[in-house]
Amino acid sequence: MKNDISEIVGLLTAYTVFAEIYIDEIWIDSKYRQKGFGRLLLSEIEKQFEGKGFWNISLCTSEYQAPEFYRKCGFELEFIRKNHQHPKLTKYFFVKYFKNEIQTQGILQSCTEKI
Repeated sequence: MKNDISEIVGLLTAYTVFAEIYIDEIWIDSKYRQKGFGRLLLSEIEKQFEGKGFWNISLCTSEYQAPEFYRKCGFELEFIRKNHQHPKLTKYFFVKYFKNEIQTQGILQSCTEKI
């Protein structure tokens, strides 16, 4: 994501494994936070993969990062991995399922079918 003078102000990296999209990293320059850019990046990745046979988008964030942001963007908390030694490093694992999606990605054909 770039601003009006082509400076990078945000990015999102993700990868797919079978029928899931994993968000690896999302970053917004501090001058551009709280202005909807993070939500826009998440919306764009949903649009990119919706209707293409994927089941869900998953991500992991730390306590000190943005767990509440992901809840506000419609992600569901799956589980928490507590870090008792360093609580701010507690990990939150989120998922967002595509609605009405027919999963076709990641389905292996039966070994009995002829190739």
